[in-house]
Amino acid sequence: MTDRATAQVIYLGGLGRSGTTLLERLLGELPGVVALGEVVHLWQRGILAEELCGCGVAFPSCPFWRRVGERAFGGWTRSLAERMLALRHTIDRTRRIARIEHPDLAEYARAYRLLYDAAGAPIVIDSSKHASLACCLLATGVDVRIVHVVRDPRAVAHSWSRTVRRPEDGRPMTRWSPARTALHWSAQNAALELLPGRGARVTRVRYEDLLSAPGATLTALALRLGLPEPELPFLEGRTAWLGPSHTASGNPMRFHVGRVELRRDDSWRSGLREGDRRLVNALTWPLRGRYGYRGVAA
Repeated sequence: MTDRATAQVIYLGGLGRSGTTLLERLLGELPGVVALGEVVHLWQRGILAEELCGCGVAFPSCPFWRRVGERAFGGWTRSLAERMLALRHTIDRTRRIARIEHPDLAEYARAYRLLYDAAGAPIVIDSSKHASLACCLLATGVDVRIVHVVRDPRAVAHSWSRTVRRPEDGRPMTRWSPARTALHWSAQNAALELLPGRGARVTRVRYEDLLSAPGATLTALALRLGLPEPELPFLEGRTAWLGPSHTASGNPMRFHVGRVELRRDDSWRSGLREGDRRLVNALTWPLRGRYGYRGVAA
């Protein structure tokens, strides 16, 4: 395996609960595209914790990921995972984006480059979301095209406040208060706004547009990414048919196979308390307006 990456990487950035998993699953149905999930969490959740792959098999037993590990690193090891986690803690931080240089940056990014190549596809999707990892990849010459996924912050805040069980073990996923969600929404989206200044090719997609016109949105996105104009046999209006995937981590939807109705979740309109709504509005107003979320309707 050479150091030079041959796979084109589509990197989905944004805050969790913004629709990145849905977009990844839809893009993963395109010919020549393989969705890898949130690769940034693979080291802890896949290798060390041995959580499930999107195909439903434990990560160490999944034939796809076993092949990837053998091609890229000669096999998955605890020492590799621990080293990558240590490098991530040191290098891959949002606060370091303005000055991402570090003596171990090349080593950190090289592991991702090898992993992407080892997937055996011309195009891979990494939905790690964090702007800092995208910045690390860009700084080391990885062929990465960033899709910035945004969603109304009031809907995101409501989603983070709800109890959602992890299919892996039944434990509740992390919950955030509306205030904390609003601050993270602003910070992560602002960080992604900095990436064009680092030479990144960034395309923005709104969750609401994807759900209102999935076919048109996917086609326009594929063309902006430099992909051939896609045929979308897995889409019937607002119904999608999804096959199995090998995503290493992500939203519970990564396990879904079969029919899925593409309808917006607007439960925040009745579920988010008025006081919380006003707080989220105040904390997110600059970027909220930039992305078209000015009034009550998105």
